[in-house]
Amino acid sequence: MTFNERYSTILEKSRTRLCVGLDTDPAWIPEHLKGETNPILAFNRAIVEATSDICSSYKMNLAFYESDGKRGLEALEGTMDAIPEGVIRIGDAKRGDIGNTANHYAKALFDVWGFDAVTVNPYMGTDTIETYFQFGANCVFVLALTSNPGSKQFQHLVTQGKPLYVHVIDQCLEAFGDADQLGFVVGATHPNELGEVRRRVGGNIPLLIPGIGAQGGDTQGTVHANNGGVAFVNVSRGISKAGSGEDFAEQAREAALKFVAELSVGDPDERVAPDQS
Repeated sequence: MTFNERYSTILEKSRTRLCVGLDTDPAWIPEHLKGETNPILAFNRAIVEATSDICSSYKMNLAFYESDGKRGLEALEGTMDAIPEGVIRIGDAKRGDIGNTANHYAKALFDVWGFDAVTVNPYMGTDTIETYFQFGANCVFVLALTSNPGSKQFQHLVTQGKPLYVHVIDQCLEAFGDADQLGFVVGATHPNELGEVRRRVGGNIPLLIPGIGAQGGDTQGTVHANNGGVAFVNVSRGISKAGSGEDFAEQAREAALKFVAELSVGDPDERVAPDQS
């Protein structure tokens, strides 16, 4: 199946665009798990067990695993194994380097770890991300307009009449738009721009949308701006940190259900057509 076909299959099953972020910081793992052989893995398994039937995907930021050394990588491997078949696994690595190095990054993310989608940084040019499109029916989310406050420093700089992030989108659409693998990262903290991006790329280009919850992105604004397009609306701390006691997994499920409900309100059935201008 193509990536979008896999997306449609899991969307039909879960009925939500919610992506649960497993950016697990050892500092806020509940006390009763800290005696486990691998606390991060024990925590993640509990979150996955509590939420896998009510989300479309999980996003793992590799920094949270790499920083814990061998034990962190074992936690990542175990977490990948714990995610049920069909639920999409996103490796948030934001890699970006020259071709030969990029090929090794891509091989590690897709072939070694088995992610279904990854995030990449296009700053060095489209030739540095080309190799990621050579690994089968996986999605490559290109950083376009990120959710952090400092995103405006560079991504909003205007040249030749349009912001840098729009140049990134247009160049990537030209280079990879026919691959059925291209996606973009656009933060929920930019609802107006998110809507403009959705209209620009059409409804079938996947968007990874971080920024809901702790970063202050508005859920309903995001739903309206996305207009029914292929999307993974990520919530990390808003779910994983919902509880700190022995019932943390139950609290995480309750929080996830809240976001599922919010994301379903006003979500249109039909996907937006691409901007032909």
